Amino acid sequence: MVKPRHRRTAAIIGVGHTDWVGDWVRTRAGEKPADSVGYAARAFRNALHDAGIARDQIDGLIVGPTTPYERMGELLGLNVRWGGQADAVQSVTQACMAIEAGFAEVIVLVYGNNQRSGGTQYGGPNAMGGGAYLSYVYHAPWGLTSQGGLYALMMRRYQSERGFAERDLGEVAVAQRGWASLNPDAIMRKPITIEDYVASPYVCEPLRMLDYCLINDGGVALVIAEAGRARTLSQRPVFIEAIGRSDLNRNATSLAPRLLDLYLPAQQEAASASFEGAGIGPQDIDVVQIYDSFSVHVPLALEGYGYCALGEAGRLLREKGIGPGGQLPTNTAGGHLSESYMQGWSHQIEAVRQLRGECGPRQVPDCRFVHYSSDVAGKAMSIIYGR
Repeated sequence: MVKPRHRRTAAIIGVGHTDWVGDWVRTRAGEKPADSVGYAARAFRNALHDAGIARDQIDGLIVGPTTPYERMGELLGLNVRWGGQADAVQSVTQACMAIEAGFAEVIVLVYGNNQRSGGTQYGGPNAMGGGAYLSYVYHAPWGLTSQGGLYALMMRRYQSERGFAERDLGEVAVAQRGWASLNPDAIMRKPITIEDYVASPYVCEPLRMLDYCLINDGGVALVIAEAGRARTLSQRPVFIEAIGRSDLNRNATSLAPRLLDLYLPAQQEAASASFEGAGIGPQDIDVVQIYDSFSVHVPLALEGYGYCALGEAGRLLREKGIGPGGQLPTNTAGGHLSESYMQGWSHQIEAVRQLRGECGPRQVPDCRFVHYSSDVAGKAMSIIYGR
């Protein structure tokens, strides 16, 4: 495997998001505050203000998979020389590649989703429109009608192989709610206990309601600039130190890579690439951000990326802790379980704010490096951010 070099090609100079809490209240009342494009536009406006740059300084645009590229550019008034469409972690990757190739110097990444007010279904025969590709996403031939079923099976295997208890999984939900209680932008701020977790109902055993992410409307935007430009445009750039990726595609539609391997080989390769590229190791990371559509992602990533030995995630969660006051601060805004489900985009904002020192009561002292990991659909991706 080719190892990426430590280049610091680009840096994030601006972040923005919508009013997740306010829109949660409005959508629960039956209102539809915006569509996906509208949410993305609001986030763009906030990110541009945060970056302190003019719109005409942007020469690249990447949009999330929930908005059309041309319409997004039209609405934002952007004529760029390079653009694309991708999910959160791949958008950051594509931006770095485009900057290094000389296609653009200042790229805005925008995402908007009206998944709650629009009634998006993530399970059942009409999930996300019922497209044919869902035979891969949800594995309908195997009787799985939602991602919850898949992750419930993964958790059963993980429990059996590595001695992980259901109460251990509850530590994830409790810790992330603890962080959310310190975050005014989080939707779910009421602290919970392990007893609350155990009392919550099963949705797809062994996964309980508190193991599932939120479904809410909102938008996120990031402004990424070439490293030299970033230093002139911003007094507080957050650098993208290194990125790693590894895919598990063989036998993917039979679920084998995820159910049998639990992402592990891909995680280990992505970890090696990103940590070697940044010239650091897991012991140097101050904050971990883990994609968490389900709580299951967290212990798998803690082991897969080397924060503890295989089979030791339960002990790490119980004894060292990942919540406020713990030794390994993880998903410090509350994550998808408690802050907002923005499909990985909101984790990038928290990484930036922690490295800027802007997080108030949840700020991790002297934060120098933040690690983001995403393990979805057999792809393991890893980003190291540094100040």
